[in-house]
Amino acid sequence: MAKKTESELVVDLRGRSIETLDDFWDAVAEPCGLPQWFGRNTDAWRDTIQTRGISDVIDSYDVLVVHVDKCGVFAAGNREARALRSTFAGRQSRLVVHEPS
Repeated sequence: MAKKTESELVVDLRGRSIETLDDFWDAVAEPCGLPQWFGRNTDAWRDTIQTRGISDVIDSYDVLVVHVDKCGVFAAGNREARALRSTFAGRQSRLVVHEPS
């Protein structure tokens, strides 16, 4: 029996300054094909990456993988980042936080 290979949409934001959640929304809008009416909040993002049906780009892949540096909004202890990280739960999405180089 053939095994299906998962397709991944990889969005690499390493090296990009992401100081606020608005910076994050700006950074993912184009590569993720977010519509103009996207809510720019963690609830809307959770719907987009877990429930699907909002972005044709994300929906065309099995898994979304976002790479970021551990600085700015993704620095240790940032409350906004914790809420955003929690949206990446499940098999359909991963947030990979890297130590800055």
